[in-house]
Amino acid sequence: QVQLVESGGGLVQTGGSLRLSCADSGRTLSRYDMGWYRQAPGKEREFVAAIAWSGGVTYYADSVKGRFLVSRDNTKNMVYLQLNSLKPEDTAIYYCKPGWDTPYDNENWGQGTQVTVSS
Repeated sequence: QVQLVESGGGLVQTGGSLRLSCADSGRTLSRYDMGWYRQAPGKEREFVAAIAWSGGVTYYADSVKGRFLVSRDNTKNMVYLQLNSLKPEDTAIYYCKPGWDTPYDNENWGQGTQVTVSS
């Protein structure tokens, strides 16, 4: 099992930016497609962005397309999510997990990192 730790969240004003990081504290990430997902209070978890294991293909939810950028550095066992032009509706806990537009499984979710966007 891959153990992941998310970081980089915080409080930002509308229009601001944050860079989220996903670190593998155990095994390498290089063999996995990686997805970012988020969950706001009272709402279901939703897909945000995904990146193929090689980094050559990415996919975004329509709600974040053009604003967020996902990247990875397999030599550092790191996956990133650059959040730009943030909106209050982006407020959520953000998680990384192996998967594409859906995670490969629903077990072993990390603590995530909180992103709060003030209006």
